[in-house]
Amino acid sequence: MNASEGFLSESERVTRLLRDQIVDGVREPGSKLVERDLATELGVSRLPVRDALKTLVAEGLVTPRPRSWAVVREFTATDIADLIEVRSAFEVLAFRLAAQRATRTGLDELRRDLDTEWDAARAGDAVGARRAAADFHETVTRLAGNDLLGELERTLRSRMRWLLGRHDDLTTVAREHEQLYQAIANRDIARVETLAAAHIETSRAQAAQRAGAEALDRSAAG
Repeated sequence: MNASEGFLSESERVTRLLRDQIVDGVREPGSKLVERDLATELGVSRLPVRDALKTLVAEGLVTPRPRSWAVVREFTATDIADLIEVRSAFEVLAFRLAAQRATRTGLDELRRDLDTEWDAARAGDAVGARRAAADFHETVTRLAGNDLLGELERTLRSRMRWLLGRHDDLTTVAREHEQLYQAIANRDIARVETLAAAHIETSRAQAAQRAGAEALDRSAAG
């Protein structure tokens, strides 16, 4: 995000904090989000917490419950498959348009996202690498230069950032982003399309691997 924390309202600050915690896995699927408890934990009144929960419900990260609480959404296998199908159509187009329309300034921004991702991946900073990877994808959409595509991306952004965080092989994802960056910089549209499709398959496989590991963990805990 570009806005400074100092310019955020309390509701926006609470929303960002809870969103990051959900996307980063700090608050696990199914975790309760009770207005009163969150207000105490975060040192705020219940109103900004209520506003934040409403926003996160609209973004698809939180499931409302009666009265004054909610839970972190538990994405089903079908939910994840649906997200990947939408991402497949969306991102191949975004990468192709970026290869056609990217400016030097835009490429420099994309390079910064990628360098941040590499640094985090090499340091074993999973949260930092996943956040930078999601930034990379959002920058590609901006480079596509299509306002409607940008609107659609903002509507799906939180769920897509959650999906893009479902990988543990940080180096493989960074390497594929490096290849995509080079293809965009070279305006090699055919290669971009091929790489984008392969990248989505990597994401699909890693999301399935993560889901399997989590199922084993739940089974062991039970």
